[in-house]
Amino acid sequence: MPLCPPLIRHLNTPDLFVTIDRLPCLGTPVSDRTFEIFNPSTGELLAELPDMGAEETRAAIGKAHVAQPEWAALTARERSDILWRWHQLIVDHADDLAAILTAEMGKPLAEAKSEVSHAAAYLQWYAEEANRIYGETISAPSTDRRMLVIKQPIGVVGTITPWNFPASMVARKISPALAAGCTIVLKPAEQTPLVAGAMFALADKAGFPEGVVNLVFASEGDAVGRELCSNPKVRKISFTGSTEVGRLLMRQCSDQIKKLSLELGGNAPFIVFDDADIDAAVDGAIQAKFRNAGQTCVSANRLYVQASVHDRFVDEFVEKVRRLSVGDGFDPAVAIGPLIDRHALAKIESHIADAVAKGGAVRCGGNRIGKEGTLFQPTVLTDISCEMAVAREETFGPLAPIIHFEDADRIVHEANDTIYGLAAYFYASNLKRVWRVAEALEYGMVGINTGRMSSEAAPFGGIKQSGIGREGSRHGLEDYLEMKYLCMGGL
Repeated sequence: MPLCPPLIRHLNTPDLFVTIDRLPCLGTPVSDRTFEIFNPSTGELLAELPDMGAEETRAAIGKAHVAQPEWAALTARERSDILWRWHQLIVDHADDLAAILTAEMGKPLAEAKSEVSHAAAYLQWYAEEANRIYGETISAPSTDRRMLVIKQPIGVVGTITPWNFPASMVARKISPALAAGCTIVLKPAEQTPLVAGAMFALADKAGFPEGVVNLVFASEGDAVGRELCSNPKVRKISFTGSTEVGRLLMRQCSDQIKKLSLELGGNAPFIVFDDADIDAAVDGAIQAKFRNAGQTCVSANRLYVQASVHDRFVDEFVEKVRRLSVGDGFDPAVAIGPLIDRHALAKIESHIADAVAKGGAVRCGGNRIGKEGTLFQPTVLTDISCEMAVAREETFGPLAPIIHFEDADRIVHEANDTIYGLAAYFYASNLKRVWRVAEALEYGMVGINTGRMSSEAAPFGGIKQSGIGREGSRHGLEDYLEMKYLCMGGL
């Protein structure tokens, strides 16, 4: 069925996107099964899509496998030109893509527009990087031989993207793969497939050859994931999501020693030292904690504030959090949209209840908004201790627990005391402390005196059980290339 009126009314060019369920890159469903997409703010039906599984995924992999040699054989400039056209189409239709994103995911329209811009930036970056895949020569041990290294695309790549950034994650994953000469099969999150479908509609207009980009819609990921992991034609999996699912994908890929890029869970500390600019730290904490209603893998999950500045920070932070408006993402006055579903509501409520039962104090917020929908008040907790669930687990919601600390050296150890290692933040002005803490934090990314650090030009990814590999920057391209050593003798 086409997109429903509640979504179409927000689009400038609805005719371009109403046939998302019949895209050439989607393939033919083998059954009549469908699933529905709803607006989490209003509960309105947005669309009904074909519900695909292993058979459709296998067919998509087959198409990608057939198309891959010819795509890889194109010059880097030819691949770059198509990526550039796709980038420009996304820029031209940014308002519509943002509206689709807000409707199905709920984030405020201004945030959605920023995300679409970020997605376009990845396409632009890798359109340029496609021309910068370099090999090397090696000094040979004898005069009758030459030694060199070339880089070639891995092959077919299976990608699984999350619901919290459904536009930028699509671009961040597949643009380096396409630039490198790989073909892709993408399964978007079941909660937010529409913006991915709209982006693929624009990819079709950009002129990708048949079979290079392939899309699979599914209400559940198990069958699709198993096929991507078990099919020998797929040479690499790229996944963003929970650590639990990442472990499962690693196990499923192990029999074939399949390459993996995993961007998994986080438990980001946000540390405010006594020499910090407190006003800047408060603003940075608001940004790092409440962007996308706290539903980001790099959200500040544990706020540590040194004793001498604790009370001032808390007072200023609570005052600003109370001003954050919550509601439908299409309302221009709204700063925080809904949580993605009722499971997310239940988790944040359980974390608050556990903290209060163990001595924590609710400084603001703490409740659902309305009986229907998934809106929740931005919440600040104080008097937090390490035995509380909120100090150990990723909340993924608009909940900020503040932990008082005395010892600056000890707090780095406490911040590192987690299986996760994706992102960390701290505010300080003493240069010696800045270097010492930045190097001591066991995280793949560290924000210093900033609450936001994602960029297409920088390597995004974690260590420990937060993932494998990097996305963005020139390093992101390397994850889709195989290194081949050539030794030429008899010269």
